[in-house]
Amino acid sequence: MTRLFNNINKLKGVGEKRTKLYEKLGITTPYELLHHFPRDYTDYTQITAVIDAPINEYSVLKGTVVKKLTEQRARSGLMIFKAIANDGENDFLIVIFNNYYAFNELRVGKEYYFHGKIVGDLLKKEINSPHIISGDSKELFQPIYPLTEGLTGKMIQTNMKACLQVMESEPIEVLPNDIIKENNLCSLMEAIRNIHFPQSKEMLDRAKRRLAFDELLKLQLGMLMLKGRNKKKSAIKMDGDANMGKLFEAFPFELTNAQKNAISEINADLCLDVPMNRLLQGDVGSGKTAVAAAACYFVYLNGYQSALMAPTEILATQHYNTLSQFLGPLGVEVCLLTGSLTLKQKKTVKEQILNGEIGVVVGTHAIIQKSTIFKKLALVITDEQHRFGVAQRAALAEKGGSPHKLVMSATPIPRTLALIIYGDLDISILNELPKGRVKIETFAVTGKLRERAYNFIRERLDEKKQAYIVCPMIEDNNNDLTAVTSYAQALQDNEFRGYNVGLLHGRMNSADKESVMNDFRNGRMDLLVSTTVIEVGVDVPNAVVMMIENSDRFGLSQLHQLRGRVGRGKAQSYCILVTDNANEEVKHRLRIMSNTTDGFKISEEDLKLRGPGDFFGEKQHGLPQLKIADIAGDMELMRITQIVAREIIAEDSELKLPKNSGLRIEVIRLFGGSGENSLN
Repeated sequence: MTRLFNNINKLKGVGEKRTKLYEKLGITTPYELLHHFPRDYTDYTQITAVIDAPINEYSVLKGTVVKKLTEQRARSGLMIFKAIANDGENDFLIVIFNNYYAFNELRVGKEYYFHGKIVGDLLKKEINSPHIISGDSKELFQPIYPLTEGLTGKMIQTNMKACLQVMESEPIEVLPNDIIKENNLCSLMEAIRNIHFPQSKEMLDRAKRRLAFDELLKLQLGMLMLKGRNKKKSAIKMDGDANMGKLFEAFPFELTNAQKNAISEINADLCLDVPMNRLLQGDVGSGKTAVAAAACYFVYLNGYQSALMAPTEILATQHYNTLSQFLGPLGVEVCLLTGSLTLKQKKTVKEQILNGEIGVVVGTHAIIQKSTIFKKLALVITDEQHRFGVAQRAALAEKGGSPHKLVMSATPIPRTLALIIYGDLDISILNELPKGRVKIETFAVTGKLRERAYNFIRERLDEKKQAYIVCPMIEDNNNDLTAVTSYAQALQDNEFRGYNVGLLHGRMNSADKESVMNDFRNGRMDLLVSTTVIEVGVDVPNAVVMMIENSDRFGLSQLHQLRGRVGRGKAQSYCILVTDNANEEVKHRLRIMSNTTDGFKISEEDLKLRGPGDFFGEKQHGLPQLKIADIAGDMELMRITQIVAREIIAEDSELKLPKNSGLRIEVIRLFGGSGENSLN
């Protein structure tokens, strides 16, 4: 086995202290160090003449050292070293602080590249604490690495060169030769060398393409393998003749064609002897809960249990109320299992689940506790999947051996991204809104119009309607909490005196949250000031205005989710986006929000603006992180790797052939760990 997989402390130049620093960055082997890619580069080919170098900005100067001046000591004890250099036209001063070694290395008469901040004036320019490389260096793209305290870029470069020497003496390649040739890729050795020390912009781009290809291919191979393994499992096979007519008649609305199609797709999956693994993706208010109710009813008619897990008690309680309303009259026992139940209540509910008296269990993570045992669990539904960690989802899936799985998401995701993130799932999309829904009117305003917005809200409240005002809690700290609390109090004391103003935030305990939501839901509260805790799922048909303070602090998809809390009834609803940060980017984003209510279009724009790394906010979807590939920018490469991955799996479903051995090791490493997204 290659030395690249030895402990990093075996690498030349890495001692015990540096080993610990690397461990902080998640690096334990030379191979992992080689995959610690630069976050940027200093391009020493972009030379600026001294006369043109802008003051107080960073530039690259190239010049010959003319003279080294006597060192100076500041009162603070700081040592200051200075040298004069000339770029062929003008002199400039090099100033180095407290670094005798760097100053001593400079040779009079020798040419160097200098990268640093330019200070001084038009007549006399200085470059402060520059990074210096030799004028005859071939490494003119210098890497800038993610660091940790105590570890410098110079240290990493030195160790990286030692790693490259090991790789050159013990070369490895993970892709079969035919794939490399067919897709015009460079070798892995060339890619690794040029991602760290590129010889040119063209070679850097070539390296990035090869490494992005590898990442996307490994990700999609892993997903296809997970999907293939799921198909080999055996699941409870339902009887397709179960009569759903009673439920369809009981719904107080007409199902959309998209809902009917989704129900058909789900029921067809439930009649197979392999576990269903389906994503139900629908825009805000598209009726996912009705589809989930139909799936639960179909399972109930076949004599089995279903479980629905939601990320918050507010959402779990709402699902419980809705499913009870739909299924209760048809004889289906629905229960709610959350952390706020008393020990006695939990014990009773868990006994009923174990005895099979309960047909549908709705709850939070309390469902996955070891003490919750199902009698005949056949269907597991998770709502807002990306809000659960991998281990939580896996624990629920393991409750019934190999149950059918339905994942619901009201976060519209571009289909291309969904195929990556949920590559092991089949996808059903609800892209129609129920009949009678009125389009929400959206307005973006500056803080100068806040009083007019308050007036507008008061007019709606006087019509016996309700409204939300959302404030961001960015850090979830006491300062933010104080700001939200004092804002709500100020509204109650001033602009909304005489109205009932409530407050809801994530630091409240579950019972208080539920109490506030019940008061709002039942009309005992006119205006609810809230943080984004009401972002997902909260359904109050009488609420017709959503005002969002500091709307520039939210992503487009999050704004769309918040807007979806109104427009749940038949009355005209409104969304008011308030910001005091009216720069061009903010204007562009808010213009998108004002012009469309299509969540899928908004998600495409959000992906372009923010990239996939921030698309979900917290990285909780449990997938391996991509280091090089940009899903938003590498659509064509993603399409190519999807085709290649399918061809490889069609020939070799478990990557057991010798030519795929490198890929197999890489895929298992990428999907290491435990849980539903593990290939261990």
